[in-house]
Amino acid sequence: MIRLLSLFYYFYFSIVGIYVIFLPKVLSSVGYSASEIGFIFSAAPLIRFLLPFLFMKGLALNSRLFNGALLLLCLSSASFYLSLDHFFLLLLSNIGLGIGLSLVLPYVELISLNAIGKERYGKVRLFGSVGFILVALVLVKFLSGATVALNFLFFLTLIMVVIAYFVQAFSQKSLENDQELPKSDIALLRDWKFWSALLLMQMSFGSFYNFFTIYETDQGLSLDMTIYLWSFGVIVEVVMLFFQGRFLRGNLLSVLQITIFATALRWLLVYAFPATLGVLFFAQSLHALSFALFHSAAISYLFMHYSHKKLAQQFFSGISYGLGALLGAVLSGFIYEYYPPYLFLSSALIAFGAFGMMTWYKRSCS
Repeated sequence: MIRLLSLFYYFYFSIVGIYVIFLPKVLSSVGYSASEIGFIFSAAPLIRFLLPFLFMKGLALNSRLFNGALLLLCLSSASFYLSLDHFFLLLLSNIGLGIGLSLVLPYVELISLNAIGKERYGKVRLFGSVGFILVALVLVKFLSGATVALNFLFFLTLIMVVIAYFVQAFSQKSLENDQELPKSDIALLRDWKFWSALLLMQMSFGSFYNFFTIYETDQGLSLDMTIYLWSFGVIVEVVMLFFQGRFLRGNLLSVLQITIFATALRWLLVYAFPATLGVLFFAQSLHALSFALFHSAAISYLFMHYSHKKLAQQFFSGISYGLGALLGAVLSGFIYEYYPPYLFLSSALIAFGAFGMMTWYKRSCS
């Protein structure tokens, strides 16, 4: 099972790498405007945010729906070939891919935590980071046209779908015990401070994921050096995922506090020293805390805190990587257009807000 899960994460995040790094460039190369690209890529986070509410109303994330999501991924990735030159068809292809990815990952995350536990989770999840960076390094050498990127997307999706099918098939017995699912105990209003912290944390990443490369090259850094900064962040992420088990044995809320504070410090350093390489590499080293350890601590806390574990993972994906990513992208775009020097200062302030919310929530739990 560990090998299957490792392969799943590798290929899943290889697909995410193609989607995030290369598809915007592909759409630009075939004539889409920046506003059209932005609209197309805002659809998937919105879908990711809306899906958990359907599950809250009774839709069940079971093996049948999971297999349906795998089929949808195959059809959606294939449809890009036909929809690339047609805006609304491309939007539908993007929505289909977003739905499939949003359903598959939380289900497998639950399988991972059930099968290997939170302390070994990072050593399996790190293969996703490896897949993300390797597909970037490989595809950039072969990206001679839109068809190349679509070929990578389609064939890697097929491989991931096959692996995901066997992951759920081999783990189905262990998940059948989850069929006694209790009524939903996901109380967004009761735990609003915790969910607000998750939302603000991901919002703070809007400037990084959408504008870090543009921001640093505008500050005078070469594109090569900016790519080295990206790569260094992924390397420290992999190291943390390998060794993080010991950190997840303690108080998970304290871990979340520390990682959020480190994120605020990270953005503040990028704002204050935008062209100082030593400081920038140190700031990127904090990616080990602000992404790798934060993500693992968050899903582990949700796994322990709520009895409706599938729905908890769905809401984490929807609120953090759905609504948080959507709002972060929109806000950072507005700030970079009108107040570019303050891009990462705004991210630091948002992250400090997340830290305050998590501290408030922790105190209310004690």
